Amino acid sequence: MQAILGVIFHTVGGIASGSFYMPYNKIKGWSWESYWMLGGVISWLLIPPLAAWLTVPGFMEIIAAGSSEILTFTFLMGLLWGVGGLSYGLGIRYLGMSLGNSVVLGFCAAFGALVPSIYYNLNPTEGKVSFTDMLSSEGGQLVLLGVLVCLVGIAVAGKAGMMKEKELSEEEKKESVAEFSLYKGLAIGVLSGILSSFFSFGIEAGKPLADAAVAAGFDPLYQNNVTFVVILWGGLTTNFIWTTILSLKNKSYTDFVNKSTPIAKNILYAALAGTIWYLQFFFYGMGESKLGNGASSWILHMSTIILTANMWGVYQKEWKGVASKTKWTITSGIVIILLSVVLVGIGNSM
Repeated sequence: MQAILGVIFHTVGGIASGSFYMPYNKIKGWSWESYWMLGGVISWLLIPPLAAWLTVPGFMEIIAAGSSEILTFTFLMGLLWGVGGLSYGLGIRYLGMSLGNSVVLGFCAAFGALVPSIYYNLNPTEGKVSFTDMLSSEGGQLVLLGVLVCLVGIAVAGKAGMMKEKELSEEEKKESVAEFSLYKGLAIGVLSGILSSFFSFGIEAGKPLADAAVAAGFDPLYQNNVTFVVILWGGLTTNFIWTTILSLKNKSYTDFVNKSTPIAKNILYAALAGTIWYLQFFFYGMGESKLGNGASSWILHMSTIILTANMWGVYQKEWKGVASKTKWTITSGIVIILLSVVLVGIGNSM
């Protein structure tokens, strides 16, 4: 029953993550950095401590009592993940929901399963699986096979993007994805996928904070909400600095007072996107607490996001006008990526 609940929580979180960008598409007349900054402040600065306060009222005392090493490393993982989150937004901007999420999250799922083991190979820790352990075990070898299959799936999805690039006119491409740019999007997507995986390790690094919440008598279901606060401080730092630089460079800070745009509606949509975004990790934390396997939780989370994002891609007609062969190619790429996710999940369970 606990495992079933874990799957349900991860499914809800994955749907939230795969859907959060949709409200951003409703924003009119604002630059990307304006709505990304506003949504980020809500999802990384305001909502996490509110959620922690509601579920683990003593979360600030727990954070204050944490060792500087744990807090610093957890924050650092959030900082690196923040670069991935920042480039994620750009990847979706240039590739669209379907292709963008398949590339970004495929890499994210693969590296999210590998990063912790590589770290533990360099810093051996009792009870933790290192990369060497993976190479010498059947489960670890299956995980590595899953990563290889994932890369194949991403290559197939990328091929579909190239086919789309050749088949559609500039006007048709802009109709489905306003700023479609295949090579720019793929480069950003690979970077985003690799760095976004560091959130997975941030949860591992901040595990003592979650354990402290349980030891203090708080519901284990919400233990990760304490860790999320610290990780997201790191993510906020990266994103806020970069969007501020863009805002000053492009003078887009005037968006917030530009009366020729629907300011109130834009703020509402950005707030909605930020709130939906945070819900993915609120439910992720609940699911991880039920499954008790961080790597498998991460993979399950990623697969649900990929499916959800691709359904939104179909809804937005991102592949409208392309040949049947191209549609089958992107479908094959998605299926291969999902297969890789299953392989990694099974390998981790072993």
